[in-house]
Amino acid sequence: MTILYNPFFLLFITFVFLFLFRVVLIKTGLIFTVKKKWRLFEDCFHVYQLFKVPKFNESMQRNQLYHKVFVYLNSLTSIEDSDFTNLFTGKKPNEILLRLDPNQIIEDDFLGAKILWINEDNNLVLKIRKADKRRVLRPYLQHIHSISDDLDEKKRDLKLYVNVVGHGDDHKGRWRCVPFTHPSTFETIAMESDLKNKVKSDLESFLKAKQYYHRLGRVWKRSYLLYGPSGTGKSSFIAALANFLSYDVYDIDLSKVSDDSDLKLLLLQSTAKSVIVIEDLDRYLSEKSTAVSLSGILNFMDGMLTSSCSEERVMVFTMNGKDHVDQAVLRPGRIDVHIHFPLCDFTAFKTLANSYLGLKDHKLFPQVEEIFQNGSSLSPAEIGELMIANRNSPSRALKSVIHALQTDGDGRGALNIGRRSTENGPRKLSGEMGEGSGVFGKEGANAVKEFKKLYGLLRVKSSRKSQSFDLNGDQKEGG
Repeated sequence: MTILYNPFFLLFITFVFLFLFRVVLIKTGLIFTVKKKWRLFEDCFHVYQLFKVPKFNESMQRNQLYHKVFVYLNSLTSIEDSDFTNLFTGKKPNEILLRLDPNQIIEDDFLGAKILWINEDNNLVLKIRKADKRRVLRPYLQHIHSISDDLDEKKRDLKLYVNVVGHGDDHKGRWRCVPFTHPSTFETIAMESDLKNKVKSDLESFLKAKQYYHRLGRVWKRSYLLYGPSGTGKSSFIAALANFLSYDVYDIDLSKVSDDSDLKLLLLQSTAKSVIVIEDLDRYLSEKSTAVSLSGILNFMDGMLTSSCSEERVMVFTMNGKDHVDQAVLRPGRIDVHIHFPLCDFTAFKTLANSYLGLKDHKLFPQVEEIFQNGSSLSPAEIGELMIANRNSPSRALKSVIHALQTDGDGRGALNIGRRSTENGPRKLSGEMGEGSGVFGKEGANAVKEFKKLYGLLRVKSSRKSQSFDLNGDQKEGG
């Protein structure tokens, strides 16, 4: 019995009991339950204040603070210790990402203060003790800004947004997004190096011109018009432009826009550092197949709202042709730069052959060049598809292109020939449209007339439609 009263024995028994109790807590998960209950008990002796960070602000624009907080919370290690969270696969092999779930509570510590975040529907709620608020709230928010900016800079995943049809008066979340992974770059598109360098120089100047634009009293945005037949690479150019700028893409489908106000709302809900795209604008204007009026389009391009909400954005509009488009749409200020995308010529063909087949030269090249000089042509997309289908045999690929040019492409290159006959010097960014606007290339009026005469014949000879368009440059681009 004396051993029971031995202090060393009692200490040993106590140690063993505590060890076994801790093992039981950890193995059964009771430790997390105990911690949770203790926090609830501790909260009874503190007064908390709540701060809501909504996803949209009062003017229906995306709240940038919401994005910063969301990025910051997803980077916290404490997200792993929460009761539940979402798991997603990442871009890298075997990468698993943890992301916030609705109604999830995340705990954070800053300067010795305990801070809780609650993920509600379209809101992030900050819960902080009143005793700590005055001391840590402002530095904590600055800390979130700094960390989220660093995370965005290190790993910026571009996104492609598309608009969806609104339901009733609930216009929140009109955009749906997917990762933007289009591989097109200025190095991969089939465009003349002279034009390509001018476009890149123009974009680089835009990126550095924030203070200059503000000093002029102008909104910091740039707008491009891409026009030419289908398959000449306009969409690939837009993807290359977005990748070059590292901007998100907002692709507006006018058929899903209910009225002029709805179009404005889509602009309001877009973010800075984005490319806003409207494709086939000439078709919507000519067929009037959308509920948006011409006035609504003009105000979207250069209205009061655009001047207030288009900061650090690039607008891109595409058309098959601009002959029959109201000149008010094309005026400087609404369109800064016009870029023409013609059918393929031999220079563009060589770029495509190098990209698709790895050929810088081939014995069949002189024959291809002769066919182009005789007036035959196809779109870069058509030639590219032929090369992809025969990529294992470069000779067979070139022969298939020659055959297609001699059959489907007969006469389609007359426009390019007419254009070349009007050139008198190197292409340059013309200032004839006023300050800040220009046209890449020179116009060939004779080529326009020649093409219009051939247009009826082209529609008969080929199942591929090529809309009438004027000539505003000598650029070739491939998809």
